[in-house]
Amino acid sequence: MELIRGLHNLGPQHRPCVATIGAFDGVHLGHQAVIRKLQGKAKELALPATVIVFEPLPREYFAPLEAPARIMSFRDKFRALACLGVDRVLRIRFTPSLRSMSAQAFVDEVFVQGLGIQHIVLGDDFRFGNDRQGDYAFIKSQGRRYGYEASATETCEFDGERVSSTRIRAALAEGDFALAERLLSRPYRMSGKVIYGRQLGRELGFPTANLQLHRLRSPLSGVYAVTVTGGGLVDAPAVANVGTRPTVDDSIQANLEVHVLQGNPQLYGRHLEVTFLHKLRDEQKFASVDLLRGQIDRDAEAARRWLSEHTNGPASTDAD
Repeated sequence: MELIRGLHNLGPQHRPCVATIGAFDGVHLGHQAVIRKLQGKAKELALPATVIVFEPLPREYFAPLEAPARIMSFRDKFRALACLGVDRVLRIRFTPSLRSMSAQAFVDEVFVQGLGIQHIVLGDDFRFGNDRQGDYAFIKSQGRRYGYEASATETCEFDGERVSSTRIRAALAEGDFALAERLLSRPYRMSGKVIYGRQLGRELGFPTANLQLHRLRSPLSGVYAVTVTGGGLVDAPAVANVGTRPTVDDSIQANLEVHVLQGNPQLYGRHLEVTFLHKLRDEQKFASVDLLRGQIDRDAEAARRWLSEHTNGPASTDAD
């Protein structure tokens, strides 16, 4: 799958196409329905299927501290769309100039001149443009002017309720990973590159892998039983902390720290995928590092016990 990094990188080879546009945070069941319809139209017209996304997400641009926590990073979103068979992703940087662009100008510059869209598929709640005019009715009316067609995707429901990123965030906040998995059609995971931290976990006897999350806020907060894949590990049992490390840092930036429960793998610089299975407790601040050490010991034992009862046993290593 091709990643087109910005409007300035669009060329004649990217026209014409069939496209959709949206946040696609989570690439959940509703998004997957949009992608299936997109691919159906692309096959019918023998054209590439293109997904248009913004980075950062508009709500992150306007109010980063108040914006909804991201379900997934852009890298994970790109991988999920690739797994669904999308041909191209156009990533548009959300900037002051884009913020000020009207829906009409966006249609002219992106849909028509940039991509030569022949058909656009829209979700049930998408709007764009500084005037918020860019809804389905507007895009369809512009299609009559420019010669493209537009189609909407029906609301996707699960257990009588709409599937949405908001609903998934609520499930994750409650530690309901079973519901999140059903809405996503896959277990909930975070991934990132392991970076050097303060080495406090190693000093406490619990070496941790510190992952770059590439987001200010996380939909999770607390301590979790997880499995880890990457760096030679496959579904290795582990315990993870997601939060702001109030005992040692008390920052606002979300962090993900993972302690693998078997062995002492060397993971610096490796890219890991962490699958969340069960919430053990909320994040809390301790009066001393010694109290923190004691709680980490109890967390590791609780994770080990839960994983031994609910998964298929010990870690394995990648044959490669």
